Amino acid sequence: MSRLIEYADAAPEARAVFDDIKATRGVPDVNNFWKALAVHPPTLARVWANLKQVMAPGALDPLTKEMLYLAVSATAGCNYCVASHTAAARAKGMDDAMHGELLAVIAMAAETNRLAEALRVPVDPQFQ
Repeated sequence: MSRLIEYADAAPEARAVFDDIKATRGVPDVNNFWKALAVHPPTLARVWANLKQVMAPGALDPLTKEMLYLAVSATAGCNYCVASHTAAARAKGMDDAMHGELLAVIAMAAETNRLAEALRVPVDPQFQ
């Protein structure tokens, strides 16, 4: 298990990132993912800056982005990420029906992807 760096024990560079995360998210403390990354402050800073940019509102709304993050996390098998992004998606408005439908899409995509790969289905010209 990773060592978690608490704010009081963090390097000044990590504290600055922790402060930005707390301010941006309006939370009293950062979650364990960020505490684990704080063992290497440059990685912590880079990942936070990239995540903040990618997850900012844009052509896709924040709920859609969280649901996509959840889908990829489920497919990758990251239990921590599934828990974190399920909570984030719920906070942004995902209800039980949306969650169930998302899980159905994830499961269907996983099944059809495996079948297409196992059968080595050639890509149709119109999809090229």
